[in-house]
Amino acid sequence: MRFLERRFPGNSVRMVLRKLLMDQSIAAPLATSVFYTGVSLLEGKDDIFEDWREKFLNTYKTGLMFWPFMQLVNFALVPLYLRTAFTGCCAFVWATFLCFSRQSGDGTAGAALARFFPRKEDDGAEANDQTDASAGANEKTDAGTVASSPPPK
Repeated sequence: MRFLERRFPGNSVRMVLRKLLMDQSIAAPLATSVFYTGVSLLEGKDDIFEDWREKFLNTYKTGLMFWPFMQLVNFALVPLYLRTAFTGCCAFVWATFLCFSRQSGDGTAGAALARFFPRKEDDGAEANDQTDASAGANEKTDAGTVASSPPPK
């Protein structure tokens, strides 16, 4: 961030747009790539670029819906001495998204948010699955006793 401030000093519209362009065209792809390959390396995967190939583009596009707005506020309104703290808070939110997205999705915001906001169809399907499972758990045998089966996992 200091590099951007030294290279493009001030918070005029022109300078803020230059900083945004640099941030989104260089820093964002680099940070996303480091995240996916770094986590894969730490997990000991054979192909550390697999997640990157599958999710990079979706994650980068999702980042374009988040970071430009945060950085616009940062470069235009936040005093220089508070920018690191502001960016750190934004990065915490982004890292949380990345972790949920990596765990359960394809790198899109929808995949990460699905955990908190399930679709209505999904709720109905899950309820039907649970009803079917509980109905099948207690079936009568020929002798008239009830046979229990373990609930589905």
